[in-house]
Amino acid sequence: MTDRTRAHVYVSGRVQGVYYRATTRDTARETGVDGWVRNLDDGRVEAVFEGPEAAVEEMVAWCETGSKAAEVDAVDATYEEPEGLDGFEVRW
Repeated sequence: MTDRTRAHVYVSGRVQGVYYRATTRDTARETGVDGWVRNLDDGRVEAVFEGPEAAVEEMVAWCETGSKAAEVDAVDATYEEPEGLDGFEVRW
């Protein structure tokens, strides 16, 4: 499983209260990516994507736009070793 990678992503802008987490979850599941997404107290959204490198890259690129109502200012992605997550969930 050497083709798997992990991206730890922080998204800033108007990304809370605009269905960003739910849309991220749905898109990740459609893309075949595991991980999670959650809101942070500072107004950003944090997400982790694990899966095939191309699918993870697709999700990181997707974060630049996000849900239809979102206004993304910045996406900061750090790549790490995968931890073996299974499924994709919204965390609280």
